[in-house]
Amino acid sequence: MHFFWLLLVTVLWTVFYGIITIIVFPIDFTRGKILSKIVKYWARTIFFTAGIKSKIIGLDNIDNSKNYIFAANHSSSLDIPLMLGYIPFWIVPVSKVELKWIPFLGWAMQMGGHVFVDRRNHEKAMSSLKKAKKSLIKRPRSILLFPEGSRTDDGQLKQFKSGGLSIAIETSIPVVPVAIYGTFESLNKSSWHFKNQMLVIKVGKPIYTQEYTNHDRKTFANLVHDRVQELKNENL
Repeated sequence: MHFFWLLLVTVLWTVFYGIITIIVFPIDFTRGKILSKIVKYWARTIFFTAGIKSKIIGLDNIDNSKNYIFAANHSSSLDIPLMLGYIPFWIVPVSKVELKWIPFLGWAMQMGGHVFVDRRNHEKAMSSLKKAKKSLIKRPRSILLFPEGSRTDDGQLKQFKSGGLSIAIETSIPVVPVAIYGTFESLNKSSWHFKNQMLVIKVGKPIYTQEYTNHDRKTFANLVHDRVQELKNENL
């Protein structure tokens, strides 16, 4: 499939669901949960229209009545819609604070309950983590995090940054390691060609955070990294 067909499909459905979001927002009394469902349908519709098949493995490892921080490897621009579309939770990404001020996009992200982190310096990062903690207490929901910070260049798992995972320690929300298969081969960041193949989300067992403090955040980040790597190394 040509990359530009996938791009066209994405743009068209983004406009369509964007209009629905504008209509629904004034009557969304769930403080973001309905908008999250719209995002889920947006992602699934794009994948269906483009003929992209996917499956999820390991949901029996987690309790769908609880909230988690899903920590996944990041290989492709397909990772975010894949996770938002097929993880059966109210799940929102951790996003850089600069996106908050983009017209319409930033507004939609705020209304949908996205968590914003300011990475410009340590002081601002700590302040944004405190705000994130208050937000998650006020509106409990699951978080999507890519601890590598950016997409991999070669398909290999990079070192995990500890900043985003500090949210798990601050809030005592368990971290679920996730391995994403197939997205790098389908559409990596240096390619303009889309190769259609089965995409797989593999969900691991939760890692509980109560025994960790912020002083242990690098150790904790390494532990989560190793769990994701173990999932990637396992056979499907």
